[in-house]
Amino acid sequence: MDQISSSTPPPQPATSSTAAAQRRNRDTSVASRLKKGWLWFTTSFRERIRYIKAIFLGQTKKMMAKDEKEATEADLQAAKMQVEAADDAERTKMNLEKAF
Repeated sequence: MDQISSSTPPPQPATSSTAAAQRRNRDTSVASRLKKGWLWFTTSFRERIRYIKAIFLGQTKKMMAKDEKEATEADLQAAKMQVEAADDAERTKMNLEKAF
């Protein structure tokens, strides 16, 4: 019977230095993913805190407004703060994507 020969050599067992390098890469990968996850979490958390702060600040100023003009300015300021919080978080997340 004819044997079929393979053009690729059989895989060689991993040496201890290769296994150690693979383990370091895997550990670095896990650490990198944990760091990225933590940074995303803190960015989202800060965004929510700033958003809530804008809501409360806007509501407080609106309740203390003496006329319609001040109430409208309070609404606009709260909306502006909310947009700034979202924009800042989005910018930070885009920078994180580039870094990782």
